[in-house]
Amino acid sequence: MVIFLKYESVIGLETHVQLDTKTKMFSTSSNNYQSAEPNTLVDPVTLALPGTLPLVNKRAVEDAITIGLALNCSIREITKFDRKQYTYPDLMKGYQISQFDQPICFDGYLDLPNKKTSRIRINRVHMEEDVAKLIHVEGPRGNPLHTLIDVNRSGVPLMEIVTEPDMRSTEEVELYISSLQKIIRYLGVGTANMEDGSFRCDANISVRIKGVKRLTTKVEIKNMNRIKAVTRAVEYEIKRQIREIESGGKIIQETRGWNDNKGITVPQRSKEEANDYRYFPEPDIPPLKIQKTLIKKIKSNLPELPIEKKRRFINELNLSEYDSDLLTSSKNISIFFDEVIKHSNNKNKQYIKKVSKEAANWINGEIFRYIKDTGITDISVIPVSAKNLSILITKIIDNEINKNSAKKIFEIMWQKKQSPKEIIEKLDLVIVSDSKQLLNIVEEVIKNNPNAVEDYKNGKDNALKFLMGQLMKLTKGQADPKQSIELIRSKLDE
Repeated sequence: MVIFLKYESVIGLETHVQLDTKTKMFSTSSNNYQSAEPNTLVDPVTLALPGTLPLVNKRAVEDAITIGLALNCSIREITKFDRKQYTYPDLMKGYQISQFDQPICFDGYLDLPNKKTSRIRINRVHMEEDVAKLIHVEGPRGNPLHTLIDVNRSGVPLMEIVTEPDMRSTEEVELYISSLQKIIRYLGVGTANMEDGSFRCDANISVRIKGVKRLTTKVEIKNMNRIKAVTRAVEYEIKRQIREIESGGKIIQETRGWNDNKGITVPQRSKEEANDYRYFPEPDIPPLKIQKTLIKKIKSNLPELPIEKKRRFINELNLSEYDSDLLTSSKNISIFFDEVIKHSNNKNKQYIKKVSKEAANWINGEIFRYIKDTGITDISVIPVSAKNLSILITKIIDNEINKNSAKKIFEIMWQKKQSPKEIIEKLDLVIVSDSKQLLNIVEEVIKNNPNAVEDYKNGKDNALKFLMGQLMKLTKGQADPKQSIELIRSKLDE
């Protein structure tokens, strides 16, 4: 264990993000390949038939700029496409249209939402096309039988986001991936789901003695389809490299695959350099000139991003970091929360903070519990509207109903989609706070429970709780608790 402490890991990530455009990157075929029958979303360009020419998807270019701006990148005014040469069965043309020396976005950063706010530099964001999908069919004994190819995914718009080697731990790797996923989803440019392949992450890992600044030989890890798989693979590879060095071995630059079942990385091939791909400018696509007016327009339409929302919730609404993390975990949850605050229709800052805290409690508590129990996957389709939840919350804060009643009301709101006002009137759940009415009930409780009164006079505190319980029974739980306890104590002390 001591030997691991003297080493430092150096980690950079390459993330491929599929864009949620209607058509493919360079052709007019539908981009909706996830739900399509194999080999039905094809066209002459996708199949790389002779004489076909690629046509650049304008929306994909705009989405690339959107991602770049969200990651604080500079946007290149002149950008071009290049041919990346390599032969593989899932690459229909025998080369991939990508970007080499003039990526559309460069020199950005992403701040991690941790206590020390680590800044991960973004080297580049470049545009390219996805490859087809290989389906390996196993024989009866588990041995490879044959391989099928589904061309539907070929040509899907793909953004590659490349970081500098700025991460030093699996914790930072996990935070970076989850933060980037949130940003992509908040922007609405992709689903960013690792499980279905629309968000794929490769890790470049090396180790060095702590204090040494020089970068050492890196190894690339592929085939990771979950965040936990990425962190496990990185953790394993760091330890493997340290053991290799300590035993007198040498780290070779290579690409390794992650075997999730065995929990190990395995060699795949030697790592290619840029010259191995024999890049040259794509002759069928002229350079693109990105207008400054387009960049300005896209920038003005950027939504409030997760880390900005979290800061606002903490600094302006006085919410805890825990509540803010949960409320910004998805775009729709944060929208729902903001809608609840907006519907409170109150300009008083202190009142808004009360509504915010109550709303956070309800969303992170009751609503999340109901969502889990009912199997709903998106807060935007729950039967309780933000407006109705806001009405319920303001009635709690304004002391018109108590929290026990509020839970009963919420259950009916969920089941029958009724408004809280309608339910309160129907069930007569308005809190009893009229002093004269309450005093009459207090006197009745004291008269009917002489033993409890005697116990109170003898210093038994539980007697007060008992009398309070009797009052709540008579009022069906609708009495103002604070006012009631004060009236009982006052009457007993006379």
